[in-house]
Amino acid sequence: MANILIYGDSNTHGTAPLEVLGGFTRHPKGSRWPDVVAAALPDHEVIAEGLPGRTTVHDDPVEGGNRNGLSVLPAIVLSHVPLDLVVIMLGTNDLKPRFGVTAFEIARSAERLVREVQGLVPGVPVALVSPVPIREAGVLVDVFDGAEARQAGLERQMEAAAARCGVAFIEGGRLAEVSPVDGVHWAPEAHVAFGQAMAPMLDKLLKD
Repeated sequence: MANILIYGDSNTHGTAPLEVLGGFTRHPKGSRWPDVVAAALPDHEVIAEGLPGRTTVHDDPVEGGNRNGLSVLPAIVLSHVPLDLVVIMLGTNDLKPRFGVTAFEIARSAERLVREVQGLVPGVPVALVSPVPIREAGVLVDVFDGAEARQAGLERQMEAAAARCGVAFIEGGRLAEVSPVDGVHWAPEAHVAFGQAMAPMLDKLLKD
């Protein structure tokens, strides 16, 4: 049995599209994409570590809550060893205007996460997944003001970061799309589609 750690944000956590700012609903257990992967790979343990609002490397001065993905990564990784595969899918929350970063800088930040994992658990395969492109819509339109422009080229930059680290790259936007309700989170069918697409790719990485 292999242990797969998925490290992400609200879409790994399973947050449903928001209709009210500050509201919160989570998709039921079993319907979130890491659960879909787990169901497709029953011989493996899938560990979902998703936190709404998690960034790559930034402290969030507005939301707080230890959302800096780099600062908590060592504790999370080491609490789950031994690991056979680590999946990192972060960068969406870096697009908020409060952080003022470019697509290149987001990818470089994701690269820091990959290298941190490589230092903590040498030799463990890592998959870097680019975020599913967002839309400026619904109650999150101001939270992500200007994000559609800032995310231009992010997939290419993430792919280059993965190549520099010698790890696998998966383009998230080819597997799912965000809900038009809030432009960031996923409808249930997107979770299913994403999980079903990811499962064979992760299984292949475990076997390579």
